[in-house]
Amino acid sequence: MSEPEHEPESPKLEAVPDWLIPPEGGFTASDLDNLPQLPPHTELIDGSLVLVSPQANFHVLTMDLLVSVLRRMAPDDLRVRREMTVTLGRRQRPEPDVLVLRAEGVKGLDQTTYRPEDVVLAIEVVSPDSEERDRKRKPQLYAAAGIPHFWRVENGGGRPVVYVYELDPATSEYFMTGVHRDRLELSVPFGIDIDLTEIDRL
Repeated sequence: MSEPEHEPESPKLEAVPDWLIPPEGGFTASDLDNLPQLPPHTELIDGSLVLVSPQANFHVLTMDLLVSVLRRMAPDDLRVRREMTVTLGRRQRPEPDVLVLRAEGVKGLDQTTYRPEDVVLAIEVVSPDSEERDRKRKPQLYAAAGIPHFWRVENGGGRPVVYVYELDPATSEYFMTGVHRDRLELSVPFGIDIDLTEIDRL
């Protein structure tokens, strides 16, 4: 007599950590500084925590290239930061990959977030897991907060392709001013000249 077949056991699901369960009304911007065990580079979008996946080489190298050149070219009254949050409202605290801000917006070494009125340029390098946020939701939030310049950087065959936007103050929406491959030359928000092919040598 053959043995009865046993169904394979379902994998045991681990309990969701208490800190990951949102309070009534969702998380707030200040929660990012107070939640224990919060993974690095967690963002707050529409009251929900967004956990970041491991970064690919393209993402890291593109940020390195942009930060190094922008720091070299930025005037003395501006500062360049990478992966720092901007508190746009009670339920909105996104983290641009790179941002340029006014020097007076830097308040000290313990600072964990910036105000939107101090930000001149926000840059998002699009990753496969963040396409919807980087292409749609985050630009909407940056524009509504009055950040005057936004760049979206896509992977074009292993090299950065930079989509450049400026804010229309009448509509509080971004309009595209250009798409840049191989070289990025701009006069605003300051004189910028970036050899995008330099990523091949990093």
